[in-house]
Amino acid sequence: MATTNYKQLLDAGVHFGHLTRKWDPKMAPYIFMEKNGIHIIDLNKTVVALDEAAAAIRQIAKSGRKIMFVATKKQAQEIVADEAKRLKMPYVTDRWLGGMLTNFATVRKSLKKMATIDKMMKDPLMVSNIAKRERLMLTREREKLGRVLGGIADLSRLPAALFVVDVKREHIAIKEAQKLGLPVFAVCDTNSNPELVDFPIPANDDASKSIALIVGVIGKAIEEGLSERKIDKEDADRKQADEAGIAEKIAAE
Repeated sequence: MATTNYKQLLDAGVHFGHLTRKWDPKMAPYIFMEKNGIHIIDLNKTVVALDEAAAAIRQIAKSGRKIMFVATKKQAQEIVADEAKRLKMPYVTDRWLGGMLTNFATVRKSLKKMATIDKMMKDPLMVSNIAKRERLMLTREREKLGRVLGGIADLSRLPAALFVVDVKREHIAIKEAQKLGLPVFAVCDTNSNPELVDFPIPANDDASKSIALIVGVIGKAIEEGLSERKIDKEDADRKQADEAGIAEKIAAE
């Protein structure tokens, strides 16, 4: 099972919280101490929370449903996008488009429009019949749509859960998930309210090393879930083939 240990978390600076004056009192259970005006996160609590989150997200992946990654802060964008692409999961790293979940039907129209532009631009005959100005406008529109929706281009239905880096920054995404009853897994720094999400992971959400470590553990758990699903499907197919073979043998007799 995907997991990590105290030393790895310490080395990645996962324990460094925000200035004490910026804290959210609801994070008190996860704070170990105060040092030089900064809150220090209790890494023992982080290990437990991360294990719980990894186990739950593995089961979601095993069921074949999608987990959407959301991280629009600069230091998390590349880390999250790379991991989501590797796992073939949807992701949002540019900006959260209001209604991306709660008004998914409209978002699907934008995705369809993006696919239509792609199809047009790949057809030499169609491109040659479009005026230069119109072609430029289409290219710009495609770039704009790609920035915001590129990470969810293959999403045909709502995801089953959200994994979020920075609860405060992604509050709109979290609210939309709550309205739809979707579980939220989130990295919660000392300035966050952990009660807003289902699986809070107390950790530094600003340092790239900390983000990379947490995202890596979650990614590994999803990978394990996908592998287990594949094995279960192969076993089921094999069993079905065996049963069909037995039935044929009985019929022949």
